[in-house]
Amino acid sequence: MIDLRLLREDTDRVRASQAARGEDPSTVDTLLLAAERRRETVGRADTLRGEQKTIGKRVSQATPAERPALMTQAKELAAAVRSAVADEAAAEAALRQAQLAVPNVIEDGVPAGGEDDYVVVKEIGDKPTFAGFTPRDHVGLGRLLGAIDTERGAKVSGARFYFLTGQGALLQLALLNMAVAQAVETGFTTVITPTLVRPEVMGGTGYLGAHATEVYRLEADDLYLVGTSEVPLAGLHMDEILDLSAGPRRYAGWSSCYRREAGSYGKDTQGIIRVHQFDKVEMFSYCDPADAREEHDRMLAWEEQMLAKVELPYRVIETAAGDLGSSAARKYDCEAWIPTQGRYRELTSTSNCTTFQARRLNIRYRDTEGRPQFAATLNGTLATTRWLVAILENHQQADGSVAVPAALRPYLGGREVLQPQ
Repeated sequence: MIDLRLLREDTDRVRASQAARGEDPSTVDTLLLAAERRRETVGRADTLRGEQKTIGKRVSQATPAERPALMTQAKELAAAVRSAVADEAAAEAALRQAQLAVPNVIEDGVPAGGEDDYVVVKEIGDKPTFAGFTPRDHVGLGRLLGAIDTERGAKVSGARFYFLTGQGALLQLALLNMAVAQAVETGFTTVITPTLVRPEVMGGTGYLGAHATEVYRLEADDLYLVGTSEVPLAGLHMDEILDLSAGPRRYAGWSSCYRREAGSYGKDTQGIIRVHQFDKVEMFSYCDPADAREEHDRMLAWEEQMLAKVELPYRVIETAAGDLGSSAARKYDCEAWIPTQGRYRELTSTSNCTTFQARRLNIRYRDTEGRPQFAATLNGTLATTRWLVAILENHQQADGSVAVPAALRPYLGGREVLQPQ
C-alpha cells in the first residue's frame, strides 16, 4: 500500500505514477475520498466516545431526580457510538479496498510506457560465434545430453512440465549451489522456504492483483503455491518490528516455484523457458527506506556477478512503468543472449518495492529515535532453471557437448564438459 501522507501531500506525483503505468488515475481520487471518509468517521466515533464517557461520570454523580434524563441521554449516546463504530469499520474496509487498487508509486526517472518501452542500461560480453556448425537450441542439446526430457514431463504432468535428468539435474544443482555460496559470502542468510502460503501473505506481496491468474490456488485449504520465494520471505517477518541498526537484513531463499502462465498461450511452448514449475534462489532484503536505492544497486551488482561467473553475454534493461508489478517502484532485468533465438531473454530481475509490501504486511523497524517505521523490501534473482537454456546454448560445441564455465566446475565435481549420452 502507498503512504497516505504521500497521497495527501503530493497527490500529483501519485497521479503521474498512475499515468506512467497506464493505470486509471481515478483510483487516486477514490483513495483520497476513502481516506477523508475514514478520517471523518474516526473523528466522529472518538468524539461520541468522549461524550459517552462524560455522561457516564455525570450519571454516577447525579441526584435521583437528575438520573432518569441522564440515563435516557446515555442510552441515546450508546446507540450513536455503536452506529459510529459501524461506520468507522465500514470506512476502514473501504479505505483498504481503495488502497489495494493503487499500485506502488514509481521512482523518479522510471520510463513510462509498457512492455516494449524498456531502456537498455548496458550490454556486457561478446555474443558467441559458432565456426563450422549451426548451433542447436536447448531442447536439442538437452536431448543429446540426456539432460532435459519434456516429452515425459508432458506425459506425467501435462504441457510445460519436464524432467531434468542426469547432467541436467546436476547442472541445475551446481548452479543453485553456486548462487547460495555467493549469497552466503555477501552476508545473506540461506532459507529453504515453504512453497504454500496463506492469502494474506500472497496478497500482501502484491501477487493477487493483475497477476492473480498466474497463481495456483488450493481451494480446499485456502493456500497458494508461490511463484517465487519472495512471497514467503516477505511473510517471514509479517507483524514484526525488526532490528535494522546493523544494516539491511538479507535472506537468500531456495524454493520450487509455480506459475500458471495464464495468457501465454502459444509462447515458448518448446523447452524450459516458460514452464509451470522451476527452482530458484532469490535474494530478499529488509532495509531502512533511506538505504533502499543503494541496496537496489547492490542487488543488481550481485546478479551481474553471477552472470559473469557463468560467462554469459547479457544486457541490463530498466523496465517501463507499465510493465512493473504492482509492488515495484523500480525494476531492472538482466537478459542473457539466446543464440538460436537471436535475442536476449530475461534471466533475472531485481525490484525495489519501497515500503509498499511492508505496509500491507505490517513489517516495521525502529528508527534512530526508537520510533516504529515501515521498512523497505527488495528482491532479486540469483539463479533459476531458465539459466540452463542460456548456459547450454552459449557454451555448446560442434559435437553437441557443452563446456562448463570455470566458476561452475567445482560445483559439478570438477567436470569441464557435459558430454552427449
